[in-house]
Amino acid sequence: MHTLLITGPGGAGRTTVAAATAVAAARAGQRVLLLSGDPGDPLAALVGEPAGRPVEAAPGLTAVPAAGVLVARVDSGEEFREELVALQERGSALLGMVGARPLGAEELTELPGAEQFALLRALRRAAAAPGIDLVVVDMPPLHQAVATLALPAQLRRYLARLLPAERQAARALRPVLAQLAGVPMPAQWLYEAAARWDEELAAVQAVVEAGTTSLRLVAEPGPGADAALRTGLLGLALEQLPVGAIVANRMVPQGSPDPWLAGLAAQQEKYAAQWAGTESTKDMPVLPLGHLGRDPLGPEDLARLTGAEGLVPGAAGEAAPARSAWVVEDRLAEDGVLVWVVPLPGAHKRDLDLVRRGDELLLAAGPYRRIVPLPSALRRCTVSGAALADGELRIRFTPDPGLWPRRP
Repeated sequence: MHTLLITGPGGAGRTTVAAATAVAAARAGQRVLLLSGDPGDPLAALVGEPAGRPVEAAPGLTAVPAAGVLVARVDSGEEFREELVALQERGSALLGMVGARPLGAEELTELPGAEQFALLRALRRAAAAPGIDLVVVDMPPLHQAVATLALPAQLRRYLARLLPAERQAARALRPVLAQLAGVPMPAQWLYEAAARWDEELAAVQAVVEAGTTSLRLVAEPGPGADAALRTGLLGLALEQLPVGAIVANRMVPQGSPDPWLAGLAAQQEKYAAQWAGTESTKDMPVLPLGHLGRDPLGPEDLARLTGAEGLVPGAAGEAAPARSAWVVEDRLAEDGVLVWVVPLPGAHKRDLDLVRRGDELLLAAGPYRRIVPLPSALRRCTVSGAALADGELRIRFTPDPGLWPRRP
């Protein structure tokens, strides 16, 4: 099974492209599941009326057949209510001890951020759907999508710091410690909940980082989209999430006698060509998608979009991109340092910042931040400098004499 994540700057038509991709793949003979977390359900107008009754595409994921694809919409409100009610039930003893009264499901309103969690859970379920060749996911706008895809790894780090697994070994001592301290110690249910959350987050992270998962960006060629793409690609590179292709959406035909349309077409061609040749996008095919002159409605309109056949994954020379590795170069003999090479194509020096904190490195690239553990060899070193060249951040580490093994 292949999973295709589709995002792009807001207003670029990513939902239309996601629907067109799903329909094109279905017409090519693939069994397709189209997943969306948009509460407005715009997919209904694009793929047409349901062609049958709802079915269970995967455990906990309901979909309806339409235009040859299974369409599933994430209900983040329902997900939030179910999860919070279950959490209250597991912690009922602690809530009763502090005199708290549980909230009923009918009085719960989802909090900001619930959409991202619900979409990630649905993504994990969709990736396990039997009998499906392709899962197409209509992701949030680009900046939010980067944050959503980075969320599983970030939350797992938080859980490991706040509720480390090794402390569970001391649970037999908690009653004694509670009597000595005079306060209740963390209950076993909290650690069990943390272990369950970590397991779910690890499963989602595995789907996001799998070699069968690729990401495609949708943008209408122009200066605004160009700036948004550069920033978004920087965040994706920081998270080591490779992009398979860029869809240049709503392309106006060339050769119009109208000066306004001719100027718009020239601008679009300029930026589409630029995306095909810049440092951060040169390895990504640019797939042109034509403009209908109106908003598409229904599967027939989706089929009329110019270049729709090229949207099927694997077409137009698009290969499944590999997750970029951050390698450590051994330059001890030449320069007395180890160099950690972090690919950040398209970055400028002003975008970057880094801080060493213990055995971790905090990297900032534009509005994005990521904390990564240092490779074991670099933990025995001090940061001695960094330089950005040819789309790579090269961080130099000098061995600490007090920690580095001495040569015989």
